[in-house]
Amino acid sequence: MTQCLNLTRRTMLAGAVFASALVPVLTGTVARAEGGDIKTNAAAVAADIAKLERVKVDLVAPPFVHAHTQKAEGAPKVVEFTLTIEEKKIIVDDAGTEVHAMTFNGSVPGPMMVVHQNDYVELTLINPDTNSLQHNIDFHSATGALGGAALTLVNPGEKAVLRFKATKAGVFVYHCAPPGMVPWHVTSGMNGAIMVLPREGLKDHKGNDLPYDKVYYVGEQDFYVPKDADGNYKKYESAGDAYSDVLEVMNTLTPSHIVFNGAVGALTGDNAMTAQVGDRVLILHSQANRDTRPHLIGGHGDYVWATGKFANPPELDQETWFIPGGAAGAAYYTFQQPGIYAYVNHNLIEAFEKGAAAHFKVTGDWNDDLMTAVVKPES
Repeated sequence: MTQCLNLTRRTMLAGAVFASALVPVLTGTVARAEGGDIKTNAAAVAADIAKLERVKVDLVAPPFVHAHTQKAEGAPKVVEFTLTIEEKKIIVDDAGTEVHAMTFNGSVPGPMMVVHQNDYVELTLINPDTNSLQHNIDFHSATGALGGAALTLVNPGEKAVLRFKATKAGVFVYHCAPPGMVPWHVTSGMNGAIMVLPREGLKDHKGNDLPYDKVYYVGEQDFYVPKDADGNYKKYESAGDAYSDVLEVMNTLTPSHIVFNGAVGALTGDNAMTAQVGDRVLILHSQANRDTRPHLIGGHGDYVWATGKFANPPELDQETWFIPGGAAGAAYYTFQQPGIYAYVNHNLIEAFEKGAAAHFKVTGDWNDDLMTAVVKPES
């Protein structure tokens, strides 16, 4: 009980600072709606939006991405999504290490959402009464009100509906950003990404179409699990019980685990992503907190938007690309040889010692012209 009270007091103090920063944001929004130099006819805007076609999307868990058209069909739409917040205990490695995760729709990362530029995103955010914490959502793709965080703060048992216009094309992070607790929630798994496709679809540096056959979403996650005096990872009854110890580890800026899609091995072995020789694959990669350096061992980034923004021409033939923390990137590759491809964070310590690695399992015929064993290893 004492720990819960301490957490609440700490949160309230930090939240007061955060809330004071929101005053001009919220006040300005109200003032513009009611009048002043910048006038917004809210009723007229709502009437115009009400005329648009509505599309309800059923989200899927990463690395998969829900069905979508690569080119926009017709006028902009209102695309409806629902995210249900789930606080849950997860296992992040083969040793049974536990994290009291905070998630969107139960997965780390949260689901990838896809819309087209100038569509409206209408998100219903649900915080069930079975949860214990306050949550919200900040879309890096949105404009105003702290990315929506100022308008979506929901207590257990509440829900909010946010609508924003997707004006920028690209791949963008979203994450929880509650008062006083932003890094704790983000590093507990509460982040994901949204892809806003150009209405005419992806283009290369010359303006030619870049259709893809498959798309996968890799969310890189840093966890900060405390250890006991003997060097063993500690376990806790609840997120609140773990908070002070986790915060201490977080402040070292040294993750205990750096993983793809929530756990060591989540995208290897039987969970490997699949393709065939000749498949054009779009790889979407986000990191809400730390810098990362994706690399496809045995392949390349034929076309890469390292910071994920499709208004910029893609870079060509990349070996490794850099995604800054708080961003999402996109890489497009046509697989040319069968076999297992390792997809890693090319800080190799983080890949091989911390867990930031995945596999692509590719089927098809081998091309000796691209590679062959002239002399095989022999004694």
